[in-house]
Amino acid sequence: MADISKGPISWFLKDDVSKDDEGFTRKNRNKRVREILSIAKKYRVDRGLTPEAFRMMFEELGPTFVKAGQVLSMRSEILPKSFTDELTRLRTNVSPLPHELVIKTLEDEYHRPLSEIFSYIEPVPEGSASVAQVHRARLVTGEDVAVKVQRPGVKEVMSQDISIMRSLVGFIKLATPKANIIDLEEVIEELWKTFQEETDFLQEAYNLKKFAEINKDVVYISCPKPYLEYCTENVVVMEYVDGIAISDTEELETRGYSLAEIGVKLVDNYTSQVLDDGYFHGDPHPGNIIIKDGKIIYIDLGMMGTLSKRDAMYLKDIIYSVGQQDVSKLKDALLNFAVERDNSKVNHGQFLADLDSIMSQFGSMDLKDLDVGNFLNELFSLAQRSYVVMPSSASMISKGFVTLEGVLDECLPDTNLIQIITAHIQNQESMDEKASNELQELGMKSRRSTHALMEASFFTPELLKMLTRGQLKFNMEVTGSEKPLAALRSMVDRLTLSMVVAGLFIGSSIIYISELPPRLFGVPVLGFLGYLGAFVLSVWIVSEIFISKRKQ
Repeated sequence: MADISKGPISWFLKDDVSKDDEGFTRKNRNKRVREILSIAKKYRVDRGLTPEAFRMMFEELGPTFVKAGQVLSMRSEILPKSFTDELTRLRTNVSPLPHELVIKTLEDEYHRPLSEIFSYIEPVPEGSASVAQVHRARLVTGEDVAVKVQRPGVKEVMSQDISIMRSLVGFIKLATPKANIIDLEEVIEELWKTFQEETDFLQEAYNLKKFAEINKDVVYISCPKPYLEYCTENVVVMEYVDGIAISDTEELETRGYSLAEIGVKLVDNYTSQVLDDGYFHGDPHPGNIIIKDGKIIYIDLGMMGTLSKRDAMYLKDIIYSVGQQDVSKLKDALLNFAVERDNSKVNHGQFLADLDSIMSQFGSMDLKDLDVGNFLNELFSLAQRSYVVMPSSASMISKGFVTLEGVLDECLPDTNLIQIITAHIQNQESMDEKASNELQELGMKSRRSTHALMEASFFTPELLKMLTRGQLKFNMEVTGSEKPLAALRSMVDRLTLSMVVAGLFIGSSIIYISELPPRLFGVPVLGFLGYLGAFVLSVWIVSEIFISKRKQ
């Protein structure tokens, strides 16, 4: 590997204690950069990486890169499928924190003896991940709880890593100005947003409360109760739920559960979260879902997505059109779902043909054959390539359904996921909801039409000026059979003559009443001539009509 101290990032390596624009000392930053480059050199990135080596390198680089790898695993437009598949295997379990450090962290958060809150804290964690670890405990009031403690310093490390990533992408842009790295920038910003959500534990506590409130009437869905008085930005205290992991299918069947029923209910409720509630779990992987007392329980709500009613309505159209194998409706639904589209660049014919190709490839597969992640990525990547910008929620929706597919693979190997979702849409949407949605869609179309009219009115004065100056020209060509065009010309001629006859008759009547000179036998000459002309033309029109009918 080349000497990094002589390359374009040599400014990183000036060992001083000054701080950069984001508040990190240059010395600490340089130390981290050297560590990253050392690991990259270890895996010989300059000679190319296999998918497995790529995944192992990310694991060794630490929590930030593990999260980055999880985001990249959803971006097939950036990495080949073999790499995205391997990145889905990134381990989230890491070595646990020493129990003494956990106790000290809790004491620093509460600023009082833990004995005033907990009567017991289990030394061995229930689970240990890159951002936090969970311990079983008991409150002094007797309730069994799970205490989720954030790893000390993880925010600073991840913030610094993301800052370094941003700088490196900037250098790549300078070094290769023609390279298309917009997607990499989007990945970093998506990673930053995910990091902020996952490290705000107080928000997670409120997520638990809100999710429980929204799903209070769903008898088979639940989540742990948060104890908000003991929750902080770095600690979550929630009800301890001892259930069966949804991935432990043998134990579930032994206890008499139907895997098919669990799968159908899981998909149906998740669809309701996305399309009906607009508030959905962003990471429904097996480790976040357990079964207890006939209920599906989400135990980690650190990542929650939101969807507006407008987006939910058009997302329903997308899913329904896939289920109905209607490519034309899918195209319209995608364009409506988009937050922005450049109509001057969208090739609608090619867009429709590409969607038809995706539909024929994925639309009729069973779940055992259908790669939902690949399907959604293909769909949204195609939209992006076609200059159609999807909402920011599209990425989390895609990730959520992809993660859910991994759970369903064990429960519903022979069931079509799209069919379950389509059935939910058909069953849940009442006539009132349909009417409301149609009115909402009509309102949106009216709004777009109003904007179009306003834009047209902006150009109207200029068009009128050009028309009065003789600068405006129209070219129109009507093609088709000569007979219909001849018939049309004849109709226009007769209509014109009929208007002339009517004008002559009315004008002559006015002259006759006014008794204008000159007169002949007491009748105004102009009036007489007008009547005569109207009579002759009328006879001619009637005769022409009879003659044309005889010819036909």
